[in-house]
Amino acid sequence: MKLNEPMRYKDDILDSGAFCGFDCELKQAALLSQSAHKSALQSWFNEIQHFTLCPKNYKCDIEISKPTFIVKLDATVNMYHHFCDFINLYLTLHLNNSFSMDNNILIWDIFPYKSNFGLTWKAFTQNPILDLSKFKGKHVCFKDVVFPLLPRMIFGMYYNMPLIPGCQKSGVFHAFNRHILYKLKIKQEYNLENHTDPENRKLIRITFLSRSTQYRRVLNEDELIAILRRKSRHFKVTKVDFNHRMPFEEQLKITQNSDILIGMHGAGLTHVLFQPDWGVLFELYNCEDPNCYKDLTRLRGLKYITWENNDKVYPEDKGHHPELGAHLKFTNYRFEETEFLNLVMKGVKHVKVKRNEFFDKLIEKNKKDKKQTIIKDEL
Repeated sequence: MKLNEPMRYKDDILDSGAFCGFDCELKQAALLSQSAHKSALQSWFNEIQHFTLCPKNYKCDIEISKPTFIVKLDATVNMYHHFCDFINLYLTLHLNNSFSMDNNILIWDIFPYKSNFGLTWKAFTQNPILDLSKFKGKHVCFKDVVFPLLPRMIFGMYYNMPLIPGCQKSGVFHAFNRHILYKLKIKQEYNLENHTDPENRKLIRITFLSRSTQYRRVLNEDELIAILRRKSRHFKVTKVDFNHRMPFEEQLKITQNSDILIGMHGAGLTHVLFQPDWGVLFELYNCEDPNCYKDLTRLRGLKYITWENNDKVYPEDKGHHPELGAHLKFTNYRFEETEFLNLVMKGVKHVKVKRNEFFDKLIEKNKKDKKQTIIKDEL
């Protein structure tokens, strides 16, 4: 009640007696055995440790009957970290078998939620997003409340996850892709009708993510894009800058219709989650952080490419940051043009093969479905 600054990562919000329930019993020993993982974004330990039984005459100022998911957020300004939140909420829906859109999502913070990625909540609820400021000074009683999986769980399914060698093409990540795109009505423009046209089969849609930030800009990006456009009239090359607060819906439309997504190491590469099933992510340079987007690409089941020849990439300097020190993330780059084209052509080859396989399977499935329908009609 007395807190006036952001509380997102604070551990001392609920004191003894501030969190109680009816007909529930806390397994204190089991909770204490997990106390090593009591970081704010790794567990609900600090909130649950003070749980007690409510007195029989407990008075509720506000009663909420709709199922309510209480959500701690990672970082709303960064797509990579914010999608830690969305992935884990999606996993929670599976574990809890609760895919109804008529629920509440309550952000564990006293400031109103604001993010360019806020559209994504519409894939989880039809109701307004709540925050704790609306309940200040009140005893709030929930009939049905869920404390979801958290964004930085130990061995979580996104962050802090040790990938088993060879593990790729996660069914959960495939389903997450379908869930978000379906709920937000994002369409794939390359469809079965397009695919039957031999000329359309040659089309390769390439999106180059440009950066307007201080660091990791591609100094010769216009030259690289020009090379791609000269290489083939079948290459549809688009340069976009998501950092200019382009509406997230527009970003998803671009990503879902990008056969090859090219960009420097950065949160924008999280868009690999929403590329088509035959897609390629070309992380132009990983800046000595080799696993982050490579792992996401593997889980999504797509092709990952990154720069291979360090003699043909030219940093502006050694990389420096006034507070975080020296690192290759803190500079800008030029890339050798022939090597760039060679790597893109690897991606083009992959897209053509996998896209044909995707639509061949779809055609075969349609034939079987049609045959089964005819049999049912005859019966």
